[in-house]
Amino acid sequence: MTAELVRGQNHPLPHTRLEIRVSAGHPVVAGATLADEGGRVAGVEWIAHPGSPSLPGLEVSQQAAADHRLAVDLDAVPAAVHRLSVLLALPVGIGGPTRFGALAAPFVAVTGLDGTEIASYTITGLDRESAVVALELYRRQGAWKVRAMGQGYEGGLAAMLGDQGLQRPADLAASILEAVSRGLARSVSAPPPRVPEAERVRHSAPTLPVPQPSQSSPQTPPTSQATPSSPASPSSGGGPISYAHPRRAAAPEPPRQAPPVPVAGDAGGWSMDERLYNQVWGMFEDLARTTAAYRSACDFAESRLDKELEGLLSDPRSRIGGAGDAARQAARARHDELTARAQEVLDRDLDQLAAESEVVEPALPAAYARWDNPVWHAYRVPMEAPMAVRLGDLHLPERTELRIPMLVRLPLERGLWVDAGSGHSEAAEVLDEAELRRLALDTAVAHAARLLAVYPPGEFTVHVIDPAGSGTAALAPLVEAGVLAGPPAAGAAGVSAVLDQLTERVDLVQMALRAGAPDALPPGLDTAEQLLIVHDFPHGFDDRAVTRLRYLADEGPSVGVHLLMVADREDASAYGPVLDPLWRSLLRLTPVADDHLADPWVGHAWTYEPPRFPAGSRVLPQVLAQVAESRRQWGR
Repeated sequence: MTAELVRGQNHPLPHTRLEIRVSAGHPVVAGATLADEGGRVAGVEWIAHPGSPSLPGLEVSQQAAADHRLAVDLDAVPAAVHRLSVLLALPVGIGGPTRFGALAAPFVAVTGLDGTEIASYTITGLDRESAVVALELYRRQGAWKVRAMGQGYEGGLAAMLGDQGLQRPADLAASILEAVSRGLARSVSAPPPRVPEAERVRHSAPTLPVPQPSQSSPQTPPTSQATPSSPASPSSGGGPISYAHPRRAAAPEPPRQAPPVPVAGDAGGWSMDERLYNQVWGMFEDLARTTAAYRSACDFAESRLDKELEGLLSDPRSRIGGAGDAARQAARARHDELTARAQEVLDRDLDQLAAESEVVEPALPAAYARWDNPVWHAYRVPMEAPMAVRLGDLHLPERTELRIPMLVRLPLERGLWVDAGSGHSEAAEVLDEAELRRLALDTAVAHAARLLAVYPPGEFTVHVIDPAGSGTAALAPLVEAGVLAGPPAAGAAGVSAVLDQLTERVDLVQMALRAGAPDALPPGLDTAEQLLIVHDFPHGFDDRAVTRLRYLADEGPSVGVHLLMVADREDASAYGPVLDPLWRSLLRLTPVADDHLADPWVGHAWTYEPPRFPAGSRVLPQVLAQVAESRRQWGR
């Protein structure tokens, strides 16, 4: 039975290998400190945080997230450690809440490796605090206990670290938040709160019935996405309880129900577009969580095998001879059984997701569809903007052919950056520099064309900066269709003119909004959403132009001015850390497949596939021609 703790209450821990689960409803930073008997943290080497997530016996998440799972092995922590504190903090500089009082109360649970809750704590009473010590695991007379803390700090992460006895806590807090910012820069933004779970047919990732060993694994256990774990039998040491009478024949098992037939638009929403959007995000989350359950099960099996083999090697009687060989074979058989069962559950869930994808993909509207979707043959310029736009596909290595549409909400909340550098992508390394840069600009043109196609006539304006004119061929479809605000700007003077124009627009709209008079804008000001494509950065940019570009990246999205950078970060290395905030503010995309994006739930590394036009297709010029014609008809 779960012990529901209140502040200051403690509870004994029956196991030393545990999982601490955090649910906050909004991205938070999770970390932990190790302290001695007096509660003193020896130094930064005793802190686990996103920038340094692993310590002996402890592992935390590498990015801010709404849900966390911390793996704890109390037998593996240093002997001098008597206290482990779980810390939560709100990330700064991302435009979210700055105090816990603005959020629902965070929930923290300590569970065993089979997912059974041992103790839980809802952290209530927080207001202006932006950091909190949630739980404390402490050693008393050789036994470990958990205590509900709920100690909040208005001074944030720095104040909390200082209270832990650390030197220079402000510098450490800054380094942790810098690591969090890097993680958020590669994370796909989660959608707004979704409809209640009951309104959507979900794919569950059930808990695998893993027996509870005498020495458990520090890795994350297999978990259930939609249903709680079955209670463990005290006599069996794990697995579900059998309620059958021992002297009566067992009742026949009910026939297994077939999985529900997938239907396009089975999620909640006011319109079909909204239901499809929520369904795609549900598929994204389902794939992330069922893969996490599979990987956790495999990690658990590997860790248990290592532990059992280590125990056999430590016993001289089992090192040699037939008994030792039999024990090792039995351990490997248990490992193989666990991984096979995990693979079976994964295959079942992935098959259902694949079936859903086959139904959903053809039903997607143009804004969500691939360029090879027949919906583009019947394309007409819409009269209202959609909820979101597709920027490519995402997949995981467990099944690469199962692609999830990468849908990003409109209007864009952050700019885009198509990385023209090789980075760490294997696909990019086999291409020469010129080919990679060409593909990068082609990808940017595809993104711009889709944005133009999904907005009503005259409600989306595209500007282009091409200082050296090296992108003429790739930009030709946009130029020839006449859908740009003007010819691509070339040279330093052209760069300065476009940046000045958009900076002035940002200033005017901001002043009007602050004055509460959005209708008092100068006549002739283009109120449409603005997209600035910047090619071959930083060529043609002086220090003043770079400053204005950073200003547009920071202030533009809130007033409808967005960046689409096509650049290799190495080309701008001369600016050093000055441009780091610029790159972090943009959503990095690539012109070739690259596993650089993370989901907002468990932080998997997802492979991003950029959009591609079918070979020989004329869908791009046909769509742009319709956009241009609709503008002429509407006088825009």
